[in-house]
Amino acid sequence: MIPYRAFLESKGQLDAMAGFEPRFLPDFLFDFQRALVEWSVHMGRGAIFADCGLGKTPIELVWAQNVVEHTNANVLLAAPLAVSQQIVREAEKFGIEVKRSSDGTAYRGITVTNYERLHLFNAADFEAFVGDESSILKSFDGVRRNQVTQFMRALPFRLLSTATAAPNDYIELGTSSEALGSLGHVDMLTRFFRADSNSIKASSFRRGEIGPDRAEAKWRFKGHAETAFWRWVCSWARAVRRPSDLGFEDGAFILPPLTEHEHIVEARTRAPGTLFALPAADLRAQREERRRTLAERCERLASLVDGTGEPAMVWCHLNPEGDLLERLIPDAVQVSGRDSDDEKEEKLLAFADGKVRVLVTKPKIGAWGLNCQHCAHVATFPSHSFEQFYQLVRRCYRFGQKHPVKVDIVASEGERGVLANMQRKARAAEKMFAALVEHMNDSLRVDRSVKFSDKEKVPAWL
Repeated sequence: MIPYRAFLESKGQLDAMAGFEPRFLPDFLFDFQRALVEWSVHMGRGAIFADCGLGKTPIELVWAQNVVEHTNANVLLAAPLAVSQQIVREAEKFGIEVKRSSDGTAYRGITVTNYERLHLFNAADFEAFVGDESSILKSFDGVRRNQVTQFMRALPFRLLSTATAAPNDYIELGTSSEALGSLGHVDMLTRFFRADSNSIKASSFRRGEIGPDRAEAKWRFKGHAETAFWRWVCSWARAVRRPSDLGFEDGAFILPPLTEHEHIVEARTRAPGTLFALPAADLRAQREERRRTLAERCERLASLVDGTGEPAMVWCHLNPEGDLLERLIPDAVQVSGRDSDDEKEEKLLAFADGKVRVLVTKPKIGAWGLNCQHCAHVATFPSHSFEQFYQLVRRCYRFGQKHPVKVDIVASEGERGVLANMQRKARAAEKMFAALVEHMNDSLRVDRSVKFSDKEKVPAWL
């Protein structure tokens, strides 16, 4: 039997602010990165929602080095597959000592590993945890998400970093808050939101039949709670799409043009009982349409990539799509779910290093964290997940990209509805993230163009 006091302690979080004065602010940081490092070090436990290419890796490394110098203890940095190796390379470039571990060994200072290997490590060996691409937490099942949260629970220093914390995905904001020791995602929902009384899912949540993760689309702000909610988020997180969101010059972070081209292909065979192509009306029909037009779509996508001689990232959603694309594009290498973690990492890094011209894989395997600015061509099929689409494009379209980036989207006639839904989500996400940045940074933004020259004057009576 576990003593009741020990049981309570195992459920608790450290609730004191853990921050300290930064000791290490190197010159390689841009001004806005320096501001984010200073804020996160002072916080001790916080989240940085910075867009792709804004330098989350150097921010994470400098934050971790500050903890090492302040505590003389160890820091664990977890990242998606293949990204951990890139972080080690970045650390070498910046002169920060980092070691990579895949067997649970805790090295002196900063240790980098993959989320898939987190279960091999002992939280007692570390004083701090950094979660790179932390939006991956919401895509994990409950067991894995709880594992990451449990690992961080008793650590005084914690940093979460991601580019695509969806502003209207309140569950993700809640799970991030919970991992940092603030409100849990259930407490967050009950404090700031009201369940839609007309929703079967929301009613099931109130009765305790399902968790909030399965009812996440059925919540709306309580009256006058929206401003209070974003102020609460601002107490533990910072969001930035570009340096100017924090009052700095955008400068080199202005990217070249991005163009999207839609390619609609006709099916060779019609759906049973139809005389002409019709939009797929529901998910079942869309899945059937995707499988029925697999050959036509893959042939068209391969024709856009094959023979160009330029690097390309090709994204698919089905195993047969990946296999066929690999056959149709002679110099393509596929990273699939049947590959071991080591094989996946080897192939992903080979493409990132320019040793492979065409990479074929699924968004859920390789769309997070990789830096592939040498590539300026993305080819994909549409899906209902805007986050996946955004991330797969941003593997190439990020700081350091010198050429205009082209995105080819191949769909069948029946998939026009999927394409339209993805475009609708893209517009909504842009609008919502703009609102998030405005809510969070309006009171923080400083006009740095004003030069103050007048000296402070003290009244004579003082």
